[in-house]
Formats: sequence, structure tokens, C-alpha cells
Amino acid sequence: MRKFMCLFIAACLCLYTVQAADHELRSPDGNIIIRVSSGSTIQWSVLFKNETILSPSGISITLDGKKFPAHKTHLLRQFTTVHQDSIFSIVPVKNSWIPDTYKELKLLFTGGITLVFRAYNNGVAYRFELGRKEPSLKVDAEEVNFNLDPNNLAWWPEENNPEFISHYEALFNKKKLDTIPQHKYAYLPLYQSTPGGTKLVITESDLYDYPNLFLFPKGGGKLEGKFPPAVLKSYVAPRTDRREVLAEKASYIADTKGTRTLPWRLIMIAPDDVSLLSNELVFQLATPADKGNYDWIKPGKVAWDWYNANNLFGVNFESGINNQTYKYYIDFAARFGLEYVILDEGWSRTTTDVSAPRKEIDVPELVKYGAAKGVGIILWSLWRPIDEKTDSLLDRFVAWGVKGIKVDFIQRADQYTVNYYERVAKACMARKLLVDFHGAYKPSGLNRKYPNVINYEGVKGLENNKWADYITPEHNLTLPFTRMMAGPMDYTPGAMRNSVKKEFQVSFNQPVSRGTRAHQAAMYVLYESPLQMLAETPSLYLQDTAFTRFIAGIPTTWNRSIPLQGKIGTYAAVARQQGEKWYIGAMTDWEERTLEAKLDFLPEGNYRMDILTDGVNAAKYAVDYKLETRQVKKGDILNMKMASGGGWVAILSPL
Repeated sequence: MRKFMCLFIAACLCLYTVQAADHELRSPDGNIIIRVSSGSTIQWSVLFKNETILSPSGISITLDGKKFPAHKTHLLRQFTTVHQDSIFSIVPVKNSWIPDTYKELKLLFTGGITLVFRAYNNGVAYRFELGRKEPSLKVDAEEVNFNLDPNNLAWWPEENNPEFISHYEALFNKKKLDTIPQHKYAYLPLYQSTPGGTKLVITESDLYDYPNLFLFPKGGGKLEGKFPPAVLKSYVAPRTDRREVLAEKASYIADTKGTRTLPWRLIMIAPDDVSLLSNELVFQLATPADKGNYDWIKPGKVAWDWYNANNLFGVNFESGINNQTYKYYIDFAARFGLEYVILDEGWSRTTTDVSAPRKEIDVPELVKYGAAKGVGIILWSLWRPIDEKTDSLLDRFVAWGVKGIKVDFIQRADQYTVNYYERVAKACMARKLLVDFHGAYKPSGLNRKYPNVINYEGVKGLENNKWADYITPEHNLTLPFTRMMAGPMDYTPGAMRNSVKKEFQVSFNQPVSRGTRAHQAAMYVLYESPLQMLAETPSLYLQDTAFTRFIAGIPTTWNRSIPLQGKIGTYAAVARQQGEKWYIGAMTDWEERTLEAKLDFLPEGNYRMDILTDGVNAAKYAVDYKLETRQVKKGDILNMKMASGGGWVAILSPL
């Protein structure tokens, strides 16, 4: 049962003062301190265990041409509250129940503007709340600054498109903060390590009716926030189906309601990398879902076609985008208990007309065939067709009986596009359809308000092996500490063609992964993805049913998650619980290593532990793995030995 307690500690201070006033807010455990100075300017700073992680940084907002704060700004009152609660996650990405404890400072100013700060034990956040008399207003600018130590090491997700058009699939390159060129801006989340060893992740949450935040280096450790302007007119470039042209842009960033809350600006804070892996502040700060019945939302695994280019072998029909191929995928999914099959790009009449399938595809027939075997169908679409004909297309998909949509190549991050995400989520919720956003910006809390938003891409994932060599074990071990800090991540693991460091080769139709097969298997525990892909061709999975059965048996949502080991770009290990079973996954970079973990989180009693780990020859033949079984109990110590580019996975079942 939920417990709610909110204690009001102080109120009605600083009545009608124009002088600068200093305010201090401490986290419940006292380790984090937020300091705010307010007057004709507002600045905030943050300390963690006596280390200054954020030097005084300016905050302001300009509404309808008037900047706040100004020299005539008055602080009316302030009050601080303590909040202790727990959040139930409808689609639990890390944990079913999330402790939600923080202290909050509210500064109420004249002009209907409130500035809210929160201090958690694992991070800080602030946002504006608007209570203006005008029913609508234009946000001309919002000043967001992070004045950091110039010697911070940043894993920089570099962008350079001046119009903020991107798939948000960067490599995270390690750079000293004061060495980054000013035109090489970053999208969020942004991970950093301070000279004192503190780990920071900057991002945002509760993003609605407002553009995304991007960070530009300004030298000396200063990061300045900028936003895409509101787009008044756009179109798809001639002779393309997805390249955006922003023909007319406004001078403001948002045209919005006069009474509303703005997105949270937040910094996750941890003493080390492994502690970051338990952080759920993006979800905690987001708007909760309305009360209702969400039992129809079914996370699960997907037999996916695009990575393997619909290539099957050992069959008596020509594989491709046709009903015979997809029935084969459905049969495979049913055999291994996978919940869904995606019909990716190519199933429809054209990529811009998804109202009807191509002549080789009969969607209602596939839906009926899958339903008889307990397998649902999800359909791919470019974002614009759904935008232009939302109701008619979604109604048609429902009439066909599909379970969800995969929306792709969204690319933009302006106010209109942010509103598009919510429009689609809301329209699909009304029709009991799942949504997987691709070519998308990072999660920012939408999946809490709309739990049918079951996944996001916004990551340089497995599919890049089809054309490049940079999906390395180091990259794979950067993702849990960077992109995944924002929320669920559709990396699409499961490669069955695996290579050691020196033997990788690019192939579009028969792609190869870098690292071992056990490295791929461990992703099913380490990577948080309620709608998780099995990316490889069913024909290869059927050649190794022991491996396939093992990864198919790993859940996609979790009652509880416990980080065990972690160092960005190097190694990671996590234990997760689903029901009575526990699952442990570990991965390493190109260095062979053994990680240790104590099973002190297990309940009393004996457990059968089924292990999939690198084989004796995995260092020279990456597909080599072995399966073994042993008995363990609470307090036992595991030694998770991994080859170069390797992995280690275990399923623990109570005896």
C-alpha cells in the first residue's frame, strides 16, 4: 500500500523584498546542498559532499518580450517541504516500486512566476511554474546554464546541425570539458566525471508543449542551454520521403499556456558509476498516468526483421517482405514464447502511404495467424503519415487487429514535434496500441504519463553493424551510463554472427557484431527495454535453440534492480528480479576480466543458477559460449569471468 506523507516545514518568508536573498536546500541525507541567490538575478549552485559540482549559474525566462527576473522583480514568499512517498511503475523499467523522497524549495515571485528546486539523495532539479493571467503567451527564451569545472571529463554526444535535426544516435566521445569546440553542441543526457570523482548526468524531464534542451560549450567549463525555435512551416524535401526542411521558424521557442509547469532541468549525482545505474529521477519527476486499467499493456520480446533483412535459409519459399516470411517469423516467435513480430519498413504500399499493405502482404491474415499462436503484430511507419492522418490510420490499424506501432525518422525536437509525441501517445492509448518511437530524441518522462509508450530508440545500436565498425564493446558499455540514464533504450540486441576484435567485417544483409555471443546475451539483462528485440534471422536462432531458449527466457520488465559493478566504457554488472527468479548480466570491453559479486540480495534458500558465459575459445572464436548449472545461496560470491569483448549471464531459480 502506498504511503503518503508531506510535512510543511516553513512558509511565508521574505515578504515583498527586493534585496538579494540566499536560500539553501539540503537533500534528505544531507550530502547534497543547493544554494540559490535571488534578486535582480537568480543563480543556483550545487555541492556534493563538500565538492562544488555546479558553480553559480544563471536562471531566467523571457515571456512576451519581458525578462524574469528584472530589477523590479519581487519575491513574495518561500516555503520548504519534505516529501516521502513511493511510486508504482506500471511498466517497470528498473523497479516496480520507486522510493520518492526529496526536499523542495518554492520561491514565489510577483507576476505569477514560481521557481521550484528539489534536492534528492541522488540528484537535484529545478523548473519554472507559470501562473499568468494571460491564457496564452510566447516563451521567447529560457536561460539555462551549467557552470562546471573545466577539467570535468564529458562523454560528449556531439551534434552540429544548426537546425537541431538529428536521429540522436551519437558516439559518446570522452573529452575534457574546456577542449570542446563551441559549435559542437550536445544533446541530452550528458554524462560527466569531476576531478573529485563525482559522476554527473544532466538531462530534463516532464517535457510537454516545449522544445528540447541542448547544451553548447562556452569555454571555461560553462555549458549554455539553447532550444530549437518554434517551427511555423516545414515539408519533406523533394524526391525524398523523410528529409525535413524547416521552411519558416519563429523568433520564440514556444507558444503555450499562461498557466503551466515547464520541464525540469536536472542533474543526477553519484559518488561512482555503479551508483548511477539505480537512478530513476527522469521517471520520478515526470507527470504520473491517470488512474485507469492498464492491464492491456503487455511488454515483451519481438522477432524483428529489419536487422537481418528478412533473410531466411533452409526454407522452401523465397524469403522477403511477404506473408510466408512473416508467418515463419510468427512460428518462430510462438515456439520460443516471444510476444510480438514487427513488420518494419517495406510492408506498406509506399513509405508515405501506410494505409494499405504492399501486394505481397495481407496484414489481417497475419494478425489472425499470429493471434492463433499468441503472437501480436506491430507495424512500422514514418512519423509524418501518422501526423497527417492520425485518426484514420490508427483506426485502420485497430480494425486490422495490430497491437502497436513503431514510429520512425522523427528527427526534430521543436515544440511542434514534442507535441506530436504526446498526440500519438494519447491517440494510441485511447485505442490500446503500444508505441515504439524511433529516430527519436531521448525519453523525458512521457512513458510515465502514457505507459503505452513502451520504448525509445535515440541510440546508436546494433543495426549500425550493417554499415560501420564503431559498435564496439566499449561503446556498448558507455550506453548504460549515458543514453540509458534517460529511460528505456531500443538497442535491438541478439546478433548471432559475432567477431573478435580483429576480424570484424561490414555486411548489410548478413551483419556481424563486435564482441562475443555471451556479450550479446548479457544485454538482455543489462539493457533496459520493455519491448526487447531478437534482432537476428530466425534461421540462425533455430540452429542454436539452447542459446535462443536462454535469451527468450529473460524478462523485459523488472520488480527490482541492483547494480553490482560499473565503470563507464569498461564493464558493468547488474542483478534484476522478476517474480521469484533473479537474473544477473555482466559485460566487459576488449579487456578480459573477472568481476566479483556477492549474492547478499538473495532471499534465504537454495537457488539453481543456469549460466551462459564465454567459451574457452571465445577470445579467438567469438561465437563460442558454454552453458553450465550450479547451486548457490544467499551470501555466495560469484566470479564472473569474461573473455575479451565478452559477457556473463545467469538465471537464478529458487529450489
